[in-house]
Amino acid sequence: MFNRDRWKEILEVLTSNWFRTVLTAFGVFWGIFILILLLSAGKGLENGIMQDFGDIATNTMFMWSRSTTKPYKGLPKNRSFLFKVEDVQAIRDKVPNLRFISPRNQLGGFNGTNNVVRGIKTGAYNVYGDYPEISQQDPMTMTSGRFLNYNDIREKRKIAIIGEGVRAGLYDKGEEVLGSFIKIQGVNFMVVGTYKKKSNDGDGEEAQKEIYVPFTTFSQAFNRGNDVGWMAITANDGTSITSIKDKIMAVVKENHKVHPDDQRAVGHFDLYEQFQRVQSLFGALRFIAYFVGILVLLSGVIGVSNIMLIVVKERTKEIGIRRALGEDPWSIKLQILMESIFLTIISGMAGITLGALFIYGVNTLLDMNGPVDMFLNPSVSLGVVIGALFILIVSGLLAGFIPAQSAIKVRPIDALRTE
Repeated sequence: MFNRDRWKEILEVLTSNWFRTVLTAFGVFWGIFILILLLSAGKGLENGIMQDFGDIATNTMFMWSRSTTKPYKGLPKNRSFLFKVEDVQAIRDKVPNLRFISPRNQLGGFNGTNNVVRGIKTGAYNVYGDYPEISQQDPMTMTSGRFLNYNDIREKRKIAIIGEGVRAGLYDKGEEVLGSFIKIQGVNFMVVGTYKKKSNDGDGEEAQKEIYVPFTTFSQAFNRGNDVGWMAITANDGTSITSIKDKIMAVVKENHKVHPDDQRAVGHFDLYEQFQRVQSLFGALRFIAYFVGILVLLSGVIGVSNIMLIVVKERTKEIGIRRALGEDPWSIKLQILMESIFLTIISGMAGITLGALFIYGVNTLLDMNGPVDMFLNPSVSLGVVIGALFILIVSGLLAGFIPAQSAIKVRPIDALRTE
């Protein structure tokens, strides 16, 4: 392998008919390039879709009450009901493997009327009554102050954590926020923290226009009693929320005398189920990318093998002379294999290099022009590059194996007679 004369001979063979060599190498080059292009495009699409999930705990479901559609135990259908605080403890007692159960209440919204006032400034914001666990189910970055804690819950403190969007709408630039007061539907709350979080619109402009107050304070200040608007429920790691959501809904149906087979009385959104569907989709896309790329690469390898057969045919007399002079058949076989591997690896590396430059160019354009919806940071991993190199080596061996076998099968006397 480290024989200088051998490498000199390989270069002479490949450059003696350079146009044929370039056309042969193009098949392998194009196969690797297409493989990298498809994988990077799939990764960019996957990154864009996964951005929609943000940092939300994906093993989570959201549950809310709706009207019943079946009569049950003397109660009519089309009956409305609300979850209660007692439902939270009942779920915790009867359903195992739950990590968080966060009852939530909500009022207002950016599409509604102005519900928050500070001085002469007003705004329409989502106001949530929450427990501290919500920050782990829907993570956020505290930019100042603190988030809710259980002392706030127990003492029903009138405190609020506001998003940076609320801060920009109600406060002047540079104005101190912590310790100031805002009025939510006529009730004063002291601001003790500000946050920022990502959402599916990049910086999450609307996600920054939310206000969090203690659940118990919310219930008391806005006359919600022990009502619960909806719940965010997260299962333990290793247990999918999908596998236990029926048990959870069965508990609240029993508590509120809802028919067990009433499928519409309890609304829910299973984030884990949606996440798994997306994962399956991109698994299928990766399979298609590998399948198409490897088929294109295989066609290039077949082209290399065919050309090597022609090269061996053209060198029949040379091979006969070398055999007659006593050269070992394995040496001739190794020569053909090395020529095939060298041609395959060089053309494949060119495909990898051009693919990397293309991905770099696409990322540069995305950085210059801003993010594109549903498409973010197309890339391929180092493992894919190493795998591609392995495929190239194996492909080179396969492409050269048949020509090499053909070369050593020719008897020296027959080879010398060939014109």
